[in-house]
Amino acid sequence: MAFVKAQKSKAYFKRFQVKFKRRREGKTDYRARIRLINQDKNKYNTPKYRFVVRFTNKDIIAQIISASIAGDLVLATAFAHELPRYGLEAGLTNYAAAYCTGLLLARRVLKMLEMDDEYQGNVEATGEDFSVEPTESRRPFRALLDVGLIKTTTGNRVFGALKGALDGGLDIPHSDRRFAGFKKDDKQLDAEVHRKYIFGSHVAAYMRTLMEDEPEKYQSHFSEYIKRGIEPNGIEELYKKVHDAIRADPTPLKSEKAPPKEHKRYNLKKLTYEERKAKLIERLNVLNAAGRDDDDDEDE
Repeated sequence: MAFVKAQKSKAYFKRFQVKFKRRREGKTDYRARIRLINQDKNKYNTPKYRFVVRFTNKDIIAQIISASIAGDLVLATAFAHELPRYGLEAGLTNYAAAYCTGLLLARRVLKMLEMDDEYQGNVEATGEDFSVEPTESRRPFRALLDVGLIKTTTGNRVFGALKGALDGGLDIPHSDRRFAGFKKDDKQLDAEVHRKYIFGSHVAAYMRTLMEDEPEKYQSHFSEYIKRGIEPNGIEELYKKVHDAIRADPTPLKSEKAPPKEHKRYNLKKLTYEERKAKLIERLNVLNAAGRDDDDDEDE
């Protein structure tokens, strides 16, 4: 009989150390995170900010976050579901909506820090690469792009949010190689193609194609656009108005939800000694009464 050597002995399991919870869940790339949050000691605990972009099925979340020992601290947040307030009521997860969300966050942060007048950014979105220039009084607000676990392919929506933040006036180290419209063969960005993505022209083109070729699919696929009367020819003008509205007032709305009148208690109220004693006596009395009733039934 051949002896099979145990590859993992008791010593192995005694020394086994599980990975961090968010690594086990596949939520955090700690190798990337440590490189984003590491700060030199001679910076004297200066916050190192990240421009964090995440996508859900129906929303886009953009945040400015700094790391601390106690946990991450969120400086400001912008959501795609805020865009209906600025006039964009449909298509809240495409490239153009990501640009609007990035622009909203950038203008909101700069207004919070009272830097919005000093750093206007790129007021007219041309699709060309833009980097903010420092002024004489103070440097621009700097953050590092945090894309999470997504694949950073050319034209990914996360780079739409990045472009919005850059045009909004934030200083984010980047390259134009991943923006929509970058041509690998020519090794340069086609600004006109990128501009079309920023203003939703690719969506308008798809709408026209479906209207002609598959009317039924158009009715179901663009039902929200049809309900709100958004036509393919008016999409670019719509996004221009949204950009202007964001720049005019990027401040977040305060919640109108009223605070609860009384706090709900889900845990049991702690009883005093006298209350516990009285409760026990009551239970004993109930049990004794039930016992007497059983005895009476047997006698009968």
